Amino acid sequence: MRIGVNALYLIPGGVGGTEIYLRNLLPSLAGIDSRNQYFVFTNAETGSDLVPSAFTHVPLPIRAANRPARLIYEQTSLASETRKHRLDVLLNPGFTAPAFPGCPNVTVFHDLQHKRHPEHFKTFDLPAWNFFLWISVKRSAMLIADSEATREDLKRFYRVPDDKIAVAPLGAEPAFYSMERNPESFLLCVSTLHPHKNLDNLLHAFAGFGKPGYKLFITGVRGFHTEQVERTIRELGLSESVVLTGWIERAALYDLFRRASAMIYPSTFEGFGLPVVEAMAAGLPLACSNIEPLHSIVDGAAIEFAPDDISGMTAAMHQLTGDTAAMVQRGRQRAEGFSWEATARKTLAAIEAGLRAESSRRS
Repeated sequence: MRIGVNALYLIPGGVGGTEIYLRNLLPSLAGIDSRNQYFVFTNAETGSDLVPSAFTHVPLPIRAANRPARLIYEQTSLASETRKHRLDVLLNPGFTAPAFPGCPNVTVFHDLQHKRHPEHFKTFDLPAWNFFLWISVKRSAMLIADSEATREDLKRFYRVPDDKIAVAPLGAEPAFYSMERNPESFLLCVSTLHPHKNLDNLLHAFAGFGKPGYKLFITGVRGFHTEQVERTIRELGLSESVVLTGWIERAALYDLFRRASAMIYPSTFEGFGLPVVEAMAAGLPLACSNIEPLHSIVDGAAIEFAPDDISGMTAAMHQLTGDTAAMVQRGRQRAEGFSWEATARKTLAAIEAGLRAESSRRS
């Protein structure tokens, strides 16, 4: 097959977990698949370092930071590129897909937050999300969900049949599994600064934690809830004990995983929850909210709390700084069930299934 990869959505350091997803998926596909040819379409912000050497890099003159222009370009010029390169199928790993690509679409949905929590979207952004993701559903031969929870949301909100949805859970990089830990007195939360990440409740819980010498590091993209988070830090008098790092390079993130005493992940909504798997793989004691899909991912290998229970979150922090050896062992065992190679294999199988489905429909 001649497989296209639509990476036009990627803004390095600006899209959070979907960047980590693509930067791990592509080399993993290259590692398992020497039969097919891949053509990776990138934007003006993304360098050739994204593209494995075995793949063909196709840089295109559009900036993803201008989202309206990127979406229009995706619907027009990208479709022309798929025909120019005689593609058999186009993988869209970032939610949106061209309506008339000239070949079957296979599109990845990382979550359906625009349906589950529309209140978290800006007034002018939500109609665009609804419109372009509706196009993706209707014009894709196959959809890929990161979790069973997202699969169920696709069925619920778009009435997508079972046989049109594949589930490909995410993994953790080998660096996490081989990490040598040297814990210091701080808790780590890897999270974009968005409303559904529940960081206000986390900060109130940390204010009640009060263990001498402990800090809280929150690392991730500065989203549109940043001002509120910074205001809460000031109001709670936590300016000396809470560190907002913003988006950092992977080497710096690995260093925080090595040195953190534990991970806490209080989100109210997730399509998958990649930092939870990374924490288990790295041997960090872990506490997270008891929502799906986090509850199924940790499967008893973490302390769980209701995301609106601030006192329960504070209690979890105290547990995290106690005897956690058994939890860490369970977490490492659980993390062995997740790998980027497995994600790549399930993604390739979904691509093949999408192509078969489209061929069957046309015949």
